[in-house]
Amino acid sequence: MSKIFVLGHGYSGQALTRRLLKQGWQVAGTSREAREDTFRVAGPEDLAPGSPAAATLQQATHLLHSIPPGSDGDPVLAPVAALLQQKHALRWIGYLSTTGVYGDRDGGWVDESTPTTPNNARGERRVTAERQWLDLGQRHGIATQVFRLAGIYGPGRSSLDDVRAGTARRVDKPGHDFSRIHVEDIAQVLEASIARPRDRADSRGAIYNVCDDLPAPSADVVAYACNLLGVAPPPLLPFAQIAPSLSPMAREFWSANRKVRNTLIKGELSVKLLYPDYRAGLDAIFKAER
Repeated sequence: MSKIFVLGHGYSGQALTRRLLKQGWQVAGTSREAREDTFRVAGPEDLAPGSPAAATLQQATHLLHSIPPGSDGDPVLAPVAALLQQKHALRWIGYLSTTGVYGDRDGGWVDESTPTTPNNARGERRVTAERQWLDLGQRHGIATQVFRLAGIYGPGRSSLDDVRAGTARRVDKPGHDFSRIHVEDIAQVLEASIARPRDRADSRGAIYNVCDDLPAPSADVVAYACNLLGVAPPPLLPFAQIAPSLSPMAREFWSANRKVRNTLIKGELSVKLLYPDYRAGLDAIFKAER
C-alpha cells in the first residue's frame, strides 16, 4: 500500500492528500494545527528516531516537504537524513520550493535552466535547501523532485477573499507581472510526478516550475475579482505612494519582476492545467461559493 508523509501538512499538502485518500493511500504528516492525520511538532526533535512521527515516516513510501528553511537552515533535513540511514521504504521525495530563487529578471522570462540568483536571504536559503534535498535523495537512490511554486491561490485564499475583507489594493507598477498557480494545479502536478518520477539515477534530480500560463499585474487580478463580486474596484495606487508603508517582506515581493515558464510540467509530466490563468481560477472559486 502507498503511504505518504507530509512535512508541513498545510494548504498545498492537503490539496494533494485529498486526491490520494480517494485512491486508497494512507496519509500522515506533521502540522502545527491539531488534526486527526497529523502529528503536532514543535521542532526537529519530534522526528528523532523512536518517536511516533519518525516511526510512521519510516513506513512511508512517499515524502512531501513543504516547511520553509529558517535562518538556521532546513529544520527537518538532519532528522530525515538520520532516519534514512536506517531501514525505510521511501521511493519518492517532493520538496516544495519557490520561484523566488530566480530573483529579479526585470520582467524577463525564466525556466528551469535559468541560473538561480535570489535577491534576498530567504531565496538563498531556498537554493541551499533544494540542493541539499536533491543530494540526499541521490545518495539514497530515492527519486527526489523540487517544485518551484509561483504565488499560490485557491478557495479561501484568493483575491475574492481580499476584496470581501476590504484588504485588496490595486497597485500601479507598469510592466510588473506576477506568476501564480491554483492550489489544485499544484496537487495535480505532484500527483503526476508521483506517477512518473524522473529517473532516480539522474544526478541532476528533477526541478519543475509550477505556475499557470498568464503572468499578470496584481491590479488586474483584483479588478477581475471585484467584477465577479459586483463591486467597484479600489483606486489604482502608484507604487511610489505605497512603497514607504510596505513591510520588509512586501518590499522583497515587489522588488522582483519575472515571468515564469511552465513548459516542463506539460512536456515531461503531461499536465494539462485545470486553471491556466487567474480568470479561470477565480471563476471556478466564485462559482463553487454560490
